[in-house]
Amino acid sequence: MKPSTFVRLAAVGVAVTAIAACTPRRPVETGAGEVTPPSNPQYPSNPGPVTGGNLGAPAPGSEQDFVVNVGDRVYFDLDSYTVRSEARPRLDAQVAWLQRYPSVTVRIEGNADERGTREYNLALGARRAESIRTYLIERGVNAGRIDTISFGKERPIAAGSTEEAWARNRNAHTAIVSGATR
Repeated sequence: MKPSTFVRLAAVGVAVTAIAACTPRRPVETGAGEVTPPSNPQYPSNPGPVTGGNLGAPAPGSEQDFVVNVGDRVYFDLDSYTVRSEARPRLDAQVAWLQRYPSVTVRIEGNADERGTREYNLALGARRAESIRTYLIERGVNAGRIDTISFGKERPIAAGSTEEAWARNRNAHTAIVSGATR
């Protein structure tokens, strides 16, 4: 290999590494801190928007802003679609964020744990999604901005057949569909 070819390859490698280091990463849901004891997932307090000169801070109005600063998931008790009292602050924060960004539309995705039949879990997921939709609408979000879907037990976020996994999989996820800055 000629020395000039080696120098070019090395320069390309350095450039690729520099670009990769600067590419923003989407947050990975680890679940750390979101579920403590298995039968009662907890919600971290809303830390508020990230301000200052933080590199990698989510852009206001972005999907990442919604996920990081508001929270996109609430949890339910076994065989229930009633909004739990500890979920209300997160849902109130979703209402405030959606009112701040009126061009954003969302889809509420209802989920269930693996127990029960497919049909039962699809119906339960639909009721969970609808209960969140109703909560948001009753607090001022335009109904036309919110769709719902049920995934039943088809899209678990936690693997396993444990109380902890089942508690995490009994949820409704608010997904940004359009309008958020990316």
